[in-house]
Amino acid sequence: MTTRLRCGCGRHAGAGPVHPMRRAFLGRAVGLGSWALLATAGGLAGCGDKAGDGQALAPVEIGAATACELDGMLLADYPGPKAQIHFAGAAAPVFLCDTVELFSMLLRPEQVRKVAAVYVQDMGQTDWDQPKGHWTDATRALYVRGSKRLGSMGPTLASFAQEADARKFAAEFGGSVLRYAEITPAMADLSGGAKTDSRM
Repeated sequence: MTTRLRCGCGRHAGAGPVHPMRRAFLGRAVGLGSWALLATAGGLAGCGDKAGDGQALAPVEIGAATACELDGMLLADYPGPKAQIHFAGAAAPVFLCDTVELFSMLLRPEQVRKVAAVYVQDMGQTDWDQPKGHWTDATRALYVRGSKRLGSMGPTLASFAQEADARKFAAEFGGSVLRYAEITPAMADLSGGAKTDSRM
């Protein structure tokens, strides 16, 4: 029987006690690392830098048992854009259940592992409530911040491959359109409260 992990961060309705590791993570202040550096040629490893094998840089699809690297939440159970990071030398990517977690993880001052590739889901092409596939390079994506639509952690950064889709989404649901390098540590704060759907 498969054990289904649920969020233990204490921010969701009906959540259990906060797991010590999760509490320690949320208790850290997000550093002021330079996110823009990851978008430069030296920040992300090129195609010549293999991570595990030659296929590791391609996006990997999530399954029913794919869990979030930070809190163990099952990605398939929650709405909104997901993310994956391919670290150089790693055989498989790490998955995150929300784009806010993605930026928070990469902006942490202790994050020193070399990033080979980062992908987010194109919400202009996939269903918001049950997003599948449609992975796009996070460094080239556009993000809508402050919309009415909620992700797995509440307010999220909706990701889009096309600017037209991002602006259409912002016109319908509110928010401002930002580029990858414009996301700041303050926008990736995981310590605030979150409104979630009935599954949480």
